[in-house]
Amino acid sequence: MATLKLKTPISEAEVRKIKVGDILYISGIAVTARDEAHIRAIEYLEQGKKLPVEFKEGVVYHCGPLVRKKDGGWEVLAAGPTTSMRMDSLEATFIEKLRPSIIIGKGGMGKKTAEAAKKFGAIYCDFTGGAAVLAAKAIEKIQGVEWLDLGMPEALWIFKINEFGPLVVTIDSTGSNLHDDLTREIEAKKAKILGS
Repeated sequence: MATLKLKTPISEAEVRKIKVGDILYISGIAVTARDEAHIRAIEYLEQGKKLPVEFKEGVVYHCGPLVRKKDGGWEVLAAGPTTSMRMDSLEATFIEKLRPSIIIGKGGMGKKTAEAAKKFGAIYCDFTGGAAVLAAKAIEKIQGVEWLDLGMPEALWIFKINEFGPLVVTIDSTGSNLHDDLTREIEAKKAKILGS
């Protein structure tokens, strides 16, 4: 297990060196995207429309931040992760078509996402749930917002981040999935206990 500090953009070659269990701190740009943003981004691609942000080699954060207007711009008050399984049915297509390097959320993701991460060179990281204020402290500023018509939580918020973390890599580009590994280990121990 390694602790790594990364800066966006993050190449596939760099991602392929990162392993399950590594701890990351990321600086650069991160874009929030929840259910509606995933759906719209995929629809835009299917319709040949230009996306308002570049996802390739970037960081996608499953987050619906709490923000307020301040001095003609925006200020982040809290930016905790959204449960990522909500995006699981969309994430494999999102990774294939848009090629982000890192997905951040909470609670893990499923087999199709892990397969897409392996095939296209991406990783998934868990950020601690309930630490929304800690997350906000690592956001230096909001560079912009797109698709605000979807509502504040569903919009694409473009964050400038500084050492955002700690992030635990739970799916790496080999397809290893820490959540699945832990589930198997727990079930084996449970069976042993109940069997004795």
